[in-house]
Amino acid sequence: MPRTDTDSNPRRFWLLAALSGAVASLVSACKSAPETPPPSSPAPAPVPTVIGPIPEEQGSARRSSASTPRAYREDGASHIYGLNSDRIYKGRMPPLLYAVGVLNVEIDRVGRVTRFDWMRAPRHAPEVIAEIERTIREAAPFPAPVKMGRVVYTDTWLWHKSGKFQLDTLTEGQN
Repeated sequence: MPRTDTDSNPRRFWLLAALSGAVASLVSACKSAPETPPPSSPAPAPVPTVIGPIPEEQGSARRSSASTPRAYREDGASHIYGLNSDRIYKGRMPPLLYAVGVLNVEIDRVGRVTRFDWMRAPRHAPEVIAEIERTIREAAPFPAPVKMGRVVYTDTWLWHKSGKFQLDTLTEGQN
């Protein structure tokens, strides 16, 4: 029996998912060498981690001491939670969610969002896609990734039908 277009959809999905993962890994592995201050300037004192942004004209005064994108993901998630505490779903999420989205976010050396791309967009809920993108833009500046120079990190957005959400990094689980 000849293959139809619908027979290859699962194969195409997994191929695209694997390719997206490989590209994300490659992009996160590419980083520039950290800038070294001139010998005459003293090293800045470390800044403690604080939940929520402290904006400045050039970017965030808040710094992330994360040395990997995976470690930065927690700083990014706590930053978003700090700005959206009234929109966070409290407790364990129900078994069926309205939408789930996986998003890569690129943050520059001062905490500005320079790019984001969907690895898995909830296409059945375009209003959720728009709201997540708006939430990320409004959360800028993010904690500055001082050890990495810039970072591309990935998080999964778990969206409830009420409009409240949790991020996979800080989720309270699911029933």
